[in-house]
Amino acid sequence: MSPLRAASAHVLRIMLLTHSKQSLSCRTLLGCGIFISTLLLLSGCGTTSIMGGKSNASRVAQFKQDTSVGTEDISIAAVGLVDVPYRYGGNTPKGGFDCSGLIVYVYNKAAGIKLPRTIAQMSTQGRSVENQAPAPGDLVFFNTTGEKYSHAGIYVGQGRTVRLDYITTPYWAAKFTEARRIASQ
Repeated sequence: MSPLRAASAHVLRIMLLTHSKQSLSCRTLLGCGIFISTLLLLSGCGTTSIMGGKSNASRVAQFKQDTSVGTEDISIAAVGLVDVPYRYGGNTPKGGFDCSGLIVYVYNKAAGIKLPRTIAQMSTQGRSVENQAPAPGDLVFFNTTGEKYSHAGIYVGQGRTVRLDYITTPYWAAKFTEARRIASQ
């Protein structure tokens, strides 16, 4: 089986696991397949680099250089949940997600990693990727309420979080705190 065909089969399996009891349309599968194929091709071409400076603009510039560390399954599973509605305190596809609920669910389902439920507790997990480019599957943290760790997302590549927001936009770049890599346990 070719690597691309194996990756496609693996993506479909993850999408079906994360969408159990939900119907998937051809449009959803095709769109996710195109996005994931592009992500896989581009992530293999990325390089890591050392960041310069400490301003948020220079800190988020690194998001233009994707790298691969083998955690793409996490970002792929997360992308499959993009249309699930937001619900404060939510932690299931059926009931909706808040940001930490989505992260806990995806990491557990896609990688078997159990994370704490709050953003503040998550910020102590894994290791900072401050001196290298982030990889799909890394957690990204933001200060949206005056607290250093008040919002988080899963980085999916090409400068985007799981909700497909660009981290390099002025709003998110100004609020970016750090990226962290969670290793398999």
